[in-house]
Formats: sequence, structure tokens, C-alpha cells
Amino acid sequence: MILYNVTSSVDPEVAEEWLAYMRDVHMPEIMASGYFLKSQICRLLNEENDGYTYATQYYCVSLAQLEEYQEVAAPGLRADLETRFPGQYVSFRTVLEVLE
Repeated sequence: MILYNVTSSVDPEVAEEWLAYMRDVHMPEIMASGYFLKSQICRLLNEENDGYTYATQYYCVSLAQLEEYQEVAAPGLRADLETRFPGQYVSFRTVLEVLE
């Protein structure tokens, strides 16, 4: 099992709107792509300066499946998010192998 983690630091002025968009639109669109089995969103609690950092996590069966998602579906989905919140968040991505 592969865990695809996207950690995003969000501008406090749009954090509530960003979170609602992620829950209601962006994450359902990612799940509808058919590449992932499960998703979740978490908020970091140990933020300094009352920041807003979220980790969205997606589980898929193989690295090959994740790579196909990144080539086929991810560019358009990322573009939609950037159009909606230009310059109001910064994300970095990590890929983990689930061992247990």
C-alpha cells in the first residue's frame, strides 16, 4: 500500500474556505479519478503563530498506480486548485510505503 501525502500551509485569511473546498470539491474529484482507495485530511496541531497546515492523504495499491495518477489526473486537479487559491497556499508532497 502506498500513502501519498500532500502537506499544505494555507493563508489564514482563506483557511476556512480552502478547507471547505478540499472537503467538498477537490478531494472528491481526486477520489473520483479512480486511482485511490481511501483519503483523509488532517490538521497539524503544533503550529506556531496560529498557522493553518493540513495534510491530505490518499492511499493506493502501488507506486505504478500513483505515478499514473500523477501523469494523467494530477496536473488538471492541481491547476484547478491553484486557480481557486492563487498564491494563498504552499504544498509539498511525500510518498510513503505503508508497512503495517
